[in-house]
Amino acid sequence: MSKAKSNNTLKRIARGLSVSSTITASTFLHGPPILTLGLTKLFAKSKKVDETNIHLANNWISINNWLIDQVLPNTKWTIHIDDDLKLSMDGRYMMICNHQSWVDTTVNQYFGVSRMPLTRFFTKWELIFIPFVGQAFKILGFPMMKRHSKEEIAKNPALKTHDLIEARQSCEQLLSQPFTLLNYLEGTRFTQEKHAQQQSPYQNLLKPKAGGLALALNILGNHIDELIDMTIVYPDGVPDYGEFWLGDVPHIVVDLRKIAVPEWVNSADYEEDAEYRAKFQQWVDSIWQEKDARITQIKQRFA
Repeated sequence: MSKAKSNNTLKRIARGLSVSSTITASTFLHGPPILTLGLTKLFAKSKKVDETNIHLANNWISINNWLIDQVLPNTKWTIHIDDDLKLSMDGRYMMICNHQSWVDTTVNQYFGVSRMPLTRFFTKWELIFIPFVGQAFKILGFPMMKRHSKEEIAKNPALKTHDLIEARQSCEQLLSQPFTLLNYLEGTRFTQEKHAQQQSPYQNLLKPKAGGLALALNILGNHIDELIDMTIVYPDGVPDYGEFWLGDVPHIVVDLRKIAVPEWVNSADYEEDAEYRAKFQQWVDSIWQEKDARITQIKQRFA
């Protein structure tokens, strides 16, 4: 091994150790206070407790963002926000985004912490078992879903109603404060294998799952300031989490636009009205077609 290669290997090891130790320390610093304050909500609701937890969560994210600036100075960020989209820390936003990597959530947090209220997203109930992080998700109001398979629902139809009730309760809890609710419409991370299995009609995206968005808009649609479409592109290839923190991502593009919500969107029940469901899916498809074209344009621009 050459001396230059050896030095580079040592630098990567040192960077990996510094990143992992800082993130671990930050988790242990912020996790327990959030959990402790969260337990007090079992006895009495408190706006002050909620505000303190939000402050702790934003500080937690800010430390991660500081770390990004310190250890990834060579990563280029291209951020574009359409002129008609005005963001505020006091706003109430619903946001959809494409999903390619675990890095997407870190990118969202890096972008949003100083521009928008704390971003929550629909997540799997199983994450509750991750020490500190999973419990913090629950306390901070992340909608946590017990996703049942079609086979399980067929055996016990009540499970479908249970899922809807839990989603509704989670969304309604956000109404007492500014919020950003993120929905990865594809429901899973994009891979070429999944793209082929789905026979997706989009070049850069998997098929969107419209039901979650329909439910969220039904509950929150009259209370949000904007529906936002966030597009994340990695022009040099989609990274995994380790590659990101080791500095192997030369360029990240974040693009935001406002989506107009038609008046008819809250006019019917997505689950019960087949005609409305088809119309809603067509609307989401048109959004996804525009998004697909946008991704292609960004890739060509930065090729």
